[in-house]
Amino acid sequence: MAAAGLGTAAGQLVGSALDPAAAPLQAVGAAVIDLAPPGLKEWAVSTVGTADKPLLVATVLVVVVLLGAAAGLWAGRTAIAGDLIFAGLGLVGIAAAVSRPTAGPFGFLPSLVAAGVAVAALRWQLRWSSPDITGAPSRAGLDRRLLLTGGLGVLGAIATANLPGIRGSAPTASPIVLPRPRSTAPTFPTGLETTVTGISPLRTPVPDFYRVDTALFVPSLETAGWRLDVTGMVANPFSLTWDELLAMPLIERDITLTCVSNEIGGPYCGSTRWLGVRVADLLERAQPSPGAEQVLSTSVDGFTASTPLPVLRDGRDAMVAVAMDGQPLTREHGFPARLLTPGLYGYVGATKWLTQLKLTTFAADVAYWTARGWAQQAPVKTATRIDVPHGPIAAGATVVAGVAWATHRGVSRVQVQVDDGPWQDARLGPDVGLDYWRQWYLPWDAPSGQHRLSARAYDGSGVPQTAQVQGVLPDGATGYHVIDVQVG
Repeated sequence: MAAAGLGTAAGQLVGSALDPAAAPLQAVGAAVIDLAPPGLKEWAVSTVGTADKPLLVATVLVVVVLLGAAAGLWAGRTAIAGDLIFAGLGLVGIAAAVSRPTAGPFGFLPSLVAAGVAVAALRWQLRWSSPDITGAPSRAGLDRRLLLTGGLGVLGAIATANLPGIRGSAPTASPIVLPRPRSTAPTFPTGLETTVTGISPLRTPVPDFYRVDTALFVPSLETAGWRLDVTGMVANPFSLTWDELLAMPLIERDITLTCVSNEIGGPYCGSTRWLGVRVADLLERAQPSPGAEQVLSTSVDGFTASTPLPVLRDGRDAMVAVAMDGQPLTREHGFPARLLTPGLYGYVGATKWLTQLKLTTFAADVAYWTARGWAQQAPVKTATRIDVPHGPIAAGATVVAGVAWATHRGVSRVQVQVDDGPWQDARLGPDVGLDYWRQWYLPWDAPSGQHRLSARAYDGSGVPQTAQVQGVLPDGATGYHVIDVQVG
């Protein structure tokens, strides 16, 4: 365990200095994410949320330390057995690091150092064991030096486990000055949060905006070296620097973004004002070939998403976003630029840390989640969420309230049912637009006892959300939100 901890700490330090994504724990963790079946990922997101990534790194570390314990036990009988275990761990780390789409020339080095230090530490510590009469090391030969190095090794591994993530998430070198948009959004209305306590605010604060992605840690990009390549089946491929992107006409739009992993009533939905360049403007400059079917967007970490080309040319305000809520994107939300497509779930239209837009066909290029069996077409389903009441409430006058969304179709109606009573029309909050969620509330004279509250929404065409009570279908269809509440 001491040798495994010391080796891991050394590999993490080297990875942090050279390439944070190649650090042993991060490289293996990222490989686990890519190899895990979709069902397991859905379970992780729904069960532990954004804590899934730290939990994964911790799990990899525990496995390494346990294998280190096995290496130490077997090395007490045959020293080479410990060498082979650590060499195998090193090869796993090297394979995970060099197989990354963005692997650098020295991606192998952190795991190689980790294995070398672990082998050297184990050999060194075996010499401290008290020999028996045959001269072989004794398993009872633990002394204070071994316990001290063991503790330091494990603590060192724990202390450096997230060091690459911290380094990879370092703040930008210089402040960003955003130009004024050529096309501004209408004046933002006052939301119901000023009168209905507990309802989701009309505009989601950036610190509260959800994050769901496959990145084990937040990539660190600077505007100075960033480029966006528009390539593939186009007549005029081109690249844009950060300054060139900002020099293009910018639009400002209010858009709700939601994740296909969001369960009924879940938190993975947020709404804010975005600033960016229309994808349609980029496509007009590139001149897509007649056979192009999709835009394959690529993140700096190799993640890809496939957005149907017709969706990006139907007039909606899909954009390469550079700011949210009047400020540059945070690193967690895709700095310096991300794709944003109203009406589509994030896995097909919201690539963060964007570096490339490739015009191609669905047959020629299969995106990250499509390759794992997810749908190519992923329009956002009509859904609603009950925000209040929460927990036990006092009997008497209160409200049932929440938000509903049907991105790019708008919300025309929300209904609430108490127990088995009739469906009642809720009062709708301000209408920000077809691409934005709608607050709603219904006054309720709550009698004492246990009650079941149900809510359903209708999009702008009058179509209700799917009448399914639980779960999320593979295509993202959701059902009525149903909660139980104790009154009195």
